[in-house]
Amino acid sequence: MSTPRKRPRIADSAGRAAFFPARVAARAWRGGIESAAEDVVSAPEIARIVDSALAGPLPEEIARSLVRHRVIERVVAELAATGELERLIEQSLGSAQTLELTDRVLASDEMQRVLQSVASSPELRRAVTRQSAGLAEDVVAGVRRSAAGLDERIARPAQRRQPVYAGIATRAAALAVDSLAALSIFVLGSAVVALIASLVGGIRPHWLAGSLLAAEWIVVAGGYFVLFWSAAGQTPGMRLMHLRVVDGSGSAPGLGHSLVRVVGLGFAILLLFTGFLPALVDDRRRALQDFLAGTVVVYDNAPPARDSSG
Repeated sequence: MSTPRKRPRIADSAGRAAFFPARVAARAWRGGIESAAEDVVSAPEIARIVDSALAGPLPEEIARSLVRHRVIERVVAELAATGELERLIEQSLGSAQTLELTDRVLASDEMQRVLQSVASSPELRRAVTRQSAGLAEDVVAGVRRSAAGLDERIARPAQRRQPVYAGIATRAAALAVDSLAALSIFVLGSAVVALIASLVGGIRPHWLAGSLLAAEWIVVAGGYFVLFWSAAGQTPGMRLMHLRVVDGSGSAPGLGHSLVRVVGLGFAILLLFTGFLPALVDDRRRALQDFLAGTVVVYDNAPPARDSSG
């Protein structure tokens, strides 16, 4: 019974004896590391080591490793998934330091010069012009489509078979634009006349001033329509709506036809616009002024219409 107890003690002693050199070496190595650490704790030595590491290829290798393993993308994705990124951004934007820095930048002379340079640049003016022109074209195109759609809905079957002739809704939109343009010219002319008259004490009596204003309006409005009809076959309003007035030969009406037509237009308006009602039932959608002048109004992109009635 005593033999089994002695064998483990002998084995333990042999094991400790075998590992004794390793334990001695480990204590010696630990002592060396500790002594080495004590030797390099000075700040200049640490700075030299860091400087040597940064001067070598280590930073580039670290950067390439970060890109290769998409470390930054993963960190940002994790922050965004947890909502921490949004919180950090809101905290940064709402901080007093950010607001103060923004105010200082906006109030600086350099920023003012940059803003003035951008505002006065021809590129910005061209961009604004293009945007304004594009917006105006979109608005006009929308009005044109709406008016043409209304013309189509109220057209009679015989009128739908001749889509070359313009309907009353499209013509009304063109007349509204032309009336506004003629009124603007009339107001500007009246202001010039009033300014000149003020130099001699004004126009007396008042009925004379009223008569002159009425005559001026007739001349301005009549001249506006006659000029554009006879010269181009369309007014600016008709051009926006893609309309054109033609005579029996399919060309722009001459001066005589244009004078007759503008008189008919005046009567159609004075009759509480009832002079436009024939356009709702006539196959060629002619109104009172068209019957008097022998003209028709067609869409500008349509082939010239032939009016056999002359």
